[in-house]
Amino acid sequence: MKTNGDFYALLFQMKNIARWGLMYNTRQENLSEHSMECAVIAHALALIGNRHFERKLDPTRILAAALFHDMNEVLTGDLPTPIKYYNDGIKNSYKEIERISLEKMLSLLDEETEKSYKELLDLTPEEERIVKGADKLCAYIKCLQELERGNREFSSACAATERSMREMKMPEVDFFLEHYVSSFTKNIDEVTL
Repeated sequence: MKTNGDFYALLFQMKNIARWGLMYNTRQENLSEHSMECAVIAHALALIGNRHFERKLDPTRILAAALFHDMNEVLTGDLPTPIKYYNDGIKNSYKEIERISLEKMLSLLDEETEKSYKELLDLTPEEERIVKGADKLCAYIKCLQELERGNREFSSACAATERSMREMKMPEVDFFLEHYVSSFTKNIDEVTL
């Protein structure tokens, strides 16, 4: 018998899904942390878009969608990017696995609640780009922080992620990079004093 409680309990397993599994990390990141950070940055990108680029985005909706954007990974785990995007066959197969995993999770909910989550996750192309931009910014920030700690393992990933972000040609992402990213390699004293 499906219950909403099972769905929410499953979401709480996000903290057990490690990210960046193929690389040495000076600080391990889990899916729960990533989802919260992605939501914060997606919200910021929506605010930037509205304030500086005449967008008409709903920052709260985008924040919520970003919070849940990787929830299917509770069932699939975090497949490393070099594998996930190795070729179109693998990429398309993995997208299907993600879709099935998401359906499985949402099927634990009652009909009305399931409908609410499906509506939340049914993003417009512009909303989807904002969440994707936030996701890439999170990856880039992780790379920068690892490099700042002397972990050269992330140097190639950092360059590739930066290139990928620039190719998106998103003024919101460019604005965030120009105005905010440098703060992420400061220590706590430098940020607060």
